[in-house]
Amino acid sequence: MKKFFLLALLTCGLLPALPGAKGVVRELTVSKTTSQNPSIYLAPIANGGELNGALQRFLNACGWFDCVNTPKAADYTLEGKDEGKTFVLYLKMGGAPAGAWRFNKGSSPRESAKVAVDTIIEKSFRELKVRGFCRSRIAFCAKTSNGVSNIYTCDIDGHGIEQLTSFRALCVEPCWTPRGLSICYSKYGRTGIDVLETTIAKPRRSRLISGSQGINAGAAVSPDGKSMAVIRSPDHQVDLYLIDLASGRRTRLSRDKAVEASPCWSPDGKTVFYVSDESGRPRIIRHNLVDHKRKRLPTIGSDAVTPDCSGDGKVAYATRINGRYTIAVYDPATGENKRVITLPGDWESPGWAADNRQLVCKRTWNGKQELYVIDTWSGKARLLASPGIPVSMPSWSQCAPKTGAK
Repeated sequence: MKKFFLLALLTCGLLPALPGAKGVVRELTVSKTTSQNPSIYLAPIANGGELNGALQRFLNACGWFDCVNTPKAADYTLEGKDEGKTFVLYLKMGGAPAGAWRFNKGSSPRESAKVAVDTIIEKSFRELKVRGFCRSRIAFCAKTSNGVSNIYTCDIDGHGIEQLTSFRALCVEPCWTPRGLSICYSKYGRTGIDVLETTIAKPRRSRLISGSQGINAGAAVSPDGKSMAVIRSPDHQVDLYLIDLASGRRTRLSRDKAVEASPCWSPDGKTVFYVSDESGRPRIIRHNLVDHKRKRLPTIGSDAVTPDCSGDGKVAYATRINGRYTIAVYDPATGENKRVITLPGDWESPGWAADNRQLVCKRTWNGKQELYVIDTWSGKARLLASPGIPVSMPSWSQCAPKTGAK
């Protein structure tokens, strides 16, 4: 099955005064089983300094272009000019102008490169409505000692790692709020597990969201930011609840002897997916919040766990095949259910990028726990972070987290 990329490389008013900025159309074929991304060569900007390296890193990390080392092997060439407080990028195809953009220099070369590559992605793949996501962040857990795990974040190229929480406890299961202003997570205490929220902006502030005796875990905030799906056990029975974040009102969605876990939301906010062992093995359940009907999701393998739903409605999950966990994706629109990675190891906890194509997940292999990004179309994977300590449970923000800075 093939997907066609219609590259309408236009300036769209970003740089109306530039000569040669007329758009051209280039149709390329991309297979969902082999990578056929357009190739691109970045010609170093004179006096570009660190900006050149940053542009190269994010062109490599974005996953929508194949970067090459010579213009002869490239479908597109990206050239630039430093103008002091601004810089200009020119995209060319076969030497002919294909697009041009002027950018203000950001707070750092990396921030400038993120904005630039996001713009190129969104304008180049306009027909696919791809969202630029270089300014998004990835949250994950890192275990620093026995019984101590905290939440960290990093850029999509694995750099810019920052520690978000600093508790002498287990902090796990991070999830982003829709606007990227904060992260919710589960914190293990002496009497139970609580759900906390910590802001991204400094000074960071933390608050308790759900904290009763027993389990409060697996938080997932609705797309509109008004509700939270969470696993609770106030009566020693583990069930799925909804919490109205404005009023604190709790609504119980399940009441059975099964153990529920790992809720996530559909992009329209009308469905919650979660894991239940009611059949004797972990399976993914789809709960319709309109009529409250429940249905088991079709999955491959066994022990399907940790679902995550993309912006276009596909459900990624970890499942056991031949004794190891791998990553699969179910598309309810087509009924397609496929494994998206075949490399060895245990692959767990998938989290979608805003482009609805790439996933971040944990890989355990040769005694290491590392974070990888999987291209679900090509099956290729790239190492995101290998800090030398166990890392797990990554979560990809769907927008650029706000810092409060002007």
